[in-house]
Amino acid sequence: GQVDGVFITTTGVGEILEGVETSGAKACPGDAIIVTGDVGRHGCTILLARDDFGIEAEVTSDCAPLWGTVESILEVTKDVHVIRDATRGGVGTVLYEIAGQSNVGISLDAAAVPVQPEVRGVCGMLGLEPLYLACEGRLVIFAPKEHAQAIVDQLKKGKYSAEAAIIGEVTADHAGRVVMTTEI
Repeated sequence: GQVDGVFITTTGVGEILEGVETSGAKACPGDAIIVTGDVGRHGCTILLARDDFGIEAEVTSDCAPLWGTVESILEVTKDVHVIRDATRGGVGTVLYEIAGQSNVGISLDAAAVPVQPEVRGVCGMLGLEPLYLACEGRLVIFAPKEHAQAIVDQLKKGKYSAEAAIIGEVTADHAGRVVMTTEI
């Protein structure tokens, strides 16, 4: 009786491939940061399902299987440094954790981060940042800049990654911190 009919279960199933070694500690200055689609949608959907805010918006969860997306990335290159699921804490938390694990700085371009207008509207009304809302079907990828556009082009062909985008880069500046350039 403590929850109201909403239960979420996630299960990770994948494969360890020869020649692929990713870790949150492997981000390098010069890496591009890629997301596989719009951010914040799952967390926004859960907030609206609770119906505590009296907000109506056409937002659906981004739940999606991730292994096929990973396979498509590795078809382009196995030179990928980090692949991380953005469910817990959203993209913002994932980036902060990786900056600390790799002792690097992360610079984001706010204009490049894909966010659905409905999610942006709900977040604006509630004072939330979409980067810190859960993404159930999204990955954050760190790869050398020279492979980034080819990875995004491949991802855009996928059913669950058509809104993939490069949202920033890894720097040697401001180690352990995430900095975002905004329109201001």
